Order: sequence, then structure tokens, then C-alpha cells
Amino acid sequence: MAANLERLRMPVMTSLTLGLAPWLPEPHIVGKIRWVLGGAKDMAPMDWWDLLMHGAPWMWLAYTLVAVFVLPKVLPAPEPNEQS
Repeated sequence: MAANLERLRMPVMTSLTLGLAPWLPEPHIVGKIRWVLGGAKDMAPMDWWDLLMHGAPWMWLAYTLVAVFVLPKVLPAPEPNEQS
């Protein structure tokens, strides 16, 4: 279990720092998501790129959470190879 939590350290730290920066007046990713949900009116390519860059740490965190907690329960453990 400790190894699984160690795998989460960097994605969590990156999401909470780069994924939310700048923090004030609201996290940047929140503003971008709100803009997209509002219809993405007048979003330039740079705004989409910005959304991708601030969203990447959150995608990494989601991937790691699935790999650590969901996949081991869904996929059977591999059988050890017998070498003679």
C-alpha cells in the first residue's frame, strides 16, 4: 500500500500546484472549465492550449488513481513464471 501511495505523490503535488496556478482570484483551470461549459465563446487557440496545460496534471492524477486503485481489482494478477 505504501508503494501505491508513493506513486500518487507527484501527480497530487503537480495537480495542486501547476494544475491550480494562479490561485487568485480563482484557480485558472476553474475559469477555463467554466468558459468551456458556457459554450467556449471567443476562445482562441492559446486558450485551448492553456486549458490543456493546466488540465494535464489532473489527467495524470486521474490516470494514476485508476492504475493504483481500480485496475488491480479488475485485472487478475499475473501468474509467476516457473523457470526450470
